[in-house]
Amino acid sequence: MSVIVTDTGFAPAPPVNAVTLADIDRHQGTLDLTHTDDPATVEPHLAGLTLIRISFPVFSDGRAFTVARRLRMLGYTGELRATGPVISDQYAMARRVGFDSVEIPDDLAARQPADQWQFRADWQAHHYQARLRA
Repeated sequence: MSVIVTDTGFAPAPPVNAVTLADIDRHQGTLDLTHTDDPATVEPHLAGLTLIRISFPVFSDGRAFTVARRLRMLGYTGELRATGPVISDQYAMARRVGFDSVEIPDDLAARQPADQWQFRADWQAHHYQARLRA
């Protein structure tokens, strides 16, 4: 199982029927991307997608942040979800680049409870520029 993290807290992750980029022609609204997939290849299909999940292989590989940002710049307005071992310290960055939610494994949720994620839910205030303006 896994947990969905949003600005409002934790929720159990519902089952998702997604396709990969190789099968995008048969998509049913949900697409799973890897951190190395090129968002430009998805552009012709963006209007028909309601959820795109982008995987983080490890918390120290931030390429999925770039994929998310590029999808938003291409005009994607549906839900973007980061999946994998994203840590609570990265939540503000995930929200700033365009992710709506993060799906984390249960063991990570046990190590980093909801209050650690909630602390960063005011993601627009948790960056150095906001501190400099204060």
